[in-house]
Amino acid sequence: MILGAEDKLFGTEYDAFVSLRDELALSIKRVKDTAATIAYIDALQSLAYVAEKNHYVRPLLNEEGVIDIKDGRHPVIERVIDKDSFVPNDTFLDGIGNRISIITGPNMAGKSTYMRQTALIVLMAQIGSFVPCREADICICDRIFTRVGASDDLASGQSTFMVEMNEVANILRNATSKSLIVLDEIGRGTSTFDGLSIAWAVVEYIADSDILGAKTLFATHYHELTELEDKLSSVNNYCIAIKENGDDIVFLRKIIPGGADRSYGIQVAKIAGVPNAVIERAKEISDILLEQDTTGNVKKIETGKSYKKQSPKKKKDDYGQLSLFSSAEEMSIAAELKNLDLNNMTPVKAMLYLQELKDRLS
Repeated sequence: MILGAEDKLFGTEYDAFVSLRDELALSIKRVKDTAATIAYIDALQSLAYVAEKNHYVRPLLNEEGVIDIKDGRHPVIERVIDKDSFVPNDTFLDGIGNRISIITGPNMAGKSTYMRQTALIVLMAQIGSFVPCREADICICDRIFTRVGASDDLASGQSTFMVEMNEVANILRNATSKSLIVLDEIGRGTSTFDGLSIAWAVVEYIADSDILGAKTLFATHYHELTELEDKLSSVNNYCIAIKENGDDIVFLRKIIPGGADRSYGIQVAKIAGVPNAVIERAKEISDILLEQDTTGNVKKIETGKSYKKQSPKKKKDDYGQLSLFSSAEEMSIAAELKNLDLNNMTPVKAMLYLQELKDRLS
């Protein structure tokens, strides 16, 4: 009886499923149309909610090839950092004298964030969304091309540089004068001269209105590219504002006209926590290379520098290890700590006891 009941259960379930399927099949078009309409409404409602919550504005659209963004913000990063700490920036591109922006500045200063936020604002405007800025007048773009970040493709045997060149080739073949191109540090995966040569040629190719003429944001550490501003009428230089305080730097996150004259790589390495011995040695080598570059005399960089931690020399009047606890009270506290049974103390009791010891020492 149990086995028979189980078979009847499965049969009844399948019959109910078939009945529902047959009934839905008669109205499949209506069901699909309803689902599509609900999805469309859901997308619009989500965009409206985000726009209201994050104070987005309605952009103007134009067909004159102008991208004019005032106080643009990155829609994601502004939400994950401290409130009101995101620094907004302007963007202006057109099809004539402001077609290409060469952006220089150190790593971590905000170049990639600035370029990505511009691409996102253009994309959001074209799908009908309000955008994160104070004011925006954005042209209709046929496509947005990006070459940002570094990655390799080990499965197909392609290095980081090869992947980068494949993406650049795709952009140059398919972009038009109505496209927006975002390029981040083209040519960094090979030798300095080869990388600089490729980056220079790419900018010239894009700048030629007879060949491509697309609006472009181009971030680079090749400061030689800033010379193109004087050679090509459509190229303009911008950099990230930096405040120097001795050997330390502060990123102001503001895009300003002009080119950076250095990359502050050693200072960035220091901020990242690279050991001081390495930082100091890097400064020495940098000074040698800089002097070599200005004088033209090739100097040899001595190797074999020891980075081992040096033990402090013992002073002549050092008669041994001093006691950690000098006073009677401190010695008493040391004895109490040695006999303390932490396993039988609650966190609250431990905190109170620690406060008591601190009061006794002060």
